[in-house]
Amino acid sequence: MKTDRPNPNRAFKDAAYVQLARIGKAVASPKRFELLDLLAQGPRTVEALAKEAGATVANASQHLQILRRAGLVETERHGLFITYRLADVSVAELLRHLQRLAENRLAELERIARDFLSRHGPMETVNFRELRQRLRNDGVTLIDVRPSEEFLAGHIPGAISIPLPQLRARLVEFPQDRQVIAYCRGPYCVLAVEAVEILQASGIRAARLAESVHDWRAERGTLVGGGVRR
Repeated sequence: MKTDRPNPNRAFKDAAYVQLARIGKAVASPKRFELLDLLAQGPRTVEALAKEAGATVANASQHLQILRRAGLVETERHGLFITYRLADVSVAELLRHLQRLAENRLAELERIARDFLSRHGPMETVNFRELRQRLRNDGVTLIDVRPSEEFLAGHIPGAISIPLPQLRARLVEFPQDRQVIAYCRGPYCVLAVEAVEILQASGIRAARLAESVHDWRAERGTLVGGGVRR
């Protein structure tokens, strides 16, 4: 009587796809996706990540352990503190490609972003091509409104670090006749939106750069600062 023998090719494929699916399962959480996006800006402690992500330290730690077991993040101890960082630049690229895929395939994401921006009134958004042209013409001031440690980890050449909490106190630094372009962590970060509102309320022409520093690195290949490990 003929018996079915285990197919070694099938066993190989099953085992391989189980491992590949670990990456998908690791990022299949809104909070873990946000934590990775924050770590793409630079290394952080679990306490800092929890604060930025609006999570408890215990909850953030659980998510980070899942990401670590999937090989997406690594840790480094500094005295009593453990710092998390992306395993390498390919993780930032994964986030970037997933974001682009979602923007191209999920109409709901576009609606959410459009509705959010519409509640903040008229606001010019520029892309990298427009930014490069204006920077070449010396027609704008480019500001990075992320926290200073993110700026030091990697920023667009020519940018000035003005973390959002400092912006009101530094409005006197901007000439009224010069446009200011603000950027932060990308299209789903609200820091640049708030910065443009503050600048416009003070009579300063302002615009928002939708893309992130990692979009810039992917297109131009250069960031100033440490950046994400390769």
